[in-house]
Amino acid sequence: MREDRTGTGLPAYRDLPRGVSGAGSGWGLFGDGDDLGLMNLQTPQRIVEALRLARRGEVFSLSAPLDLFDPPFFGQRTPPRHTILPGSARAFDDVLDNFYPQASSQIDSLGHIGAADGVFYGGATAAEIRSGRRNSIDAWATKGIVGRGIVLDMAQQLGMGPGGEPRVGTRVPITVADLESARARTGLTFQPGDVMLLHTGFVDWWSALGRDDRRAYVADVRNAGLEQSEEMAEYLWDLHISMVVVDNIAIEAWPPDQSEAAYPFGFLHTVLIGELGLALGELWNLGPLAADCRADGVHECAVISAPIRTRAGVGSPANALAIK
Repeated sequence: MREDRTGTGLPAYRDLPRGVSGAGSGWGLFGDGDDLGLMNLQTPQRIVEALRLARRGEVFSLSAPLDLFDPPFFGQRTPPRHTILPGSARAFDDVLDNFYPQASSQIDSLGHIGAADGVFYGGATAAEIRSGRRNSIDAWATKGIVGRGIVLDMAQQLGMGPGGEPRVGTRVPITVADLESARARTGLTFQPGDVMLLHTGFVDWWSALGRDDRRAYVADVRNAGLEQSEEMAEYLWDLHISMVVVDNIAIEAWPPDQSEAAYPFGFLHTVLIGELGLALGELWNLGPLAADCRADGVHECAVISAPIRTRAGVGSPANALAIK
């Protein structure tokens, strides 16, 4: 077995047992019935250390507006209907309906994607996911998400988005070498429990599109994102981070290859969520934070997210802040 250089006691990816998908699996490393996955690495000590990164008191909301992604990328995830209810001269109430928790800046629970048909992280069954007995977003909501964030500016690294080639809305695989080059530019190294924040420029790019261009885009959805490979899964696991957050649609290069021949790495969610228990955040608003990191040269921050406490919840709005 390889030496554990992270102090977590976790094995390296190559020492993991093979799971139901054929990829390395982290099931059982945090005990039977675990519903937190790698979020277990956000320990009290690491949370305190993360909060010490709030030096300037500068706060960045990492949540995009609920109605920004309209028309929706995936058919049914339409923006919510918002109604201000009749009130009085001094009081109002309002209501949201047709509310999809994953329609804007969001977090995937460990019940979102399984490692195989009917088998989810930790061996949970589809019935246990539907009932909320296993892998609900409520587990992370109850714990709360607080960690050290490191911003990797892939838009700057790869020349995407405003001021560069408009490749952010095309299928560009981001490789391990790309991530390592971006990390080296920060001068930082990842520590257990960290949150990796990948800025591609997608949210800013989308926000600048006209209605007709948006309609054309959703007819053939593509984005720059993580390369689908076992090398990528190994890299992310061996960092022993708790979460990967991207400002794109689906973390990984889109569209994925969901053919049987490409399984399980053709659709990286299968391995990252279903086998490794890694938290994934998508469509987070990272543009202002990345710009600030470029300006002051500081690429780390405290990241705080409060998922909605929903029993049997599959996902949640991010409700996330970065503090520098």
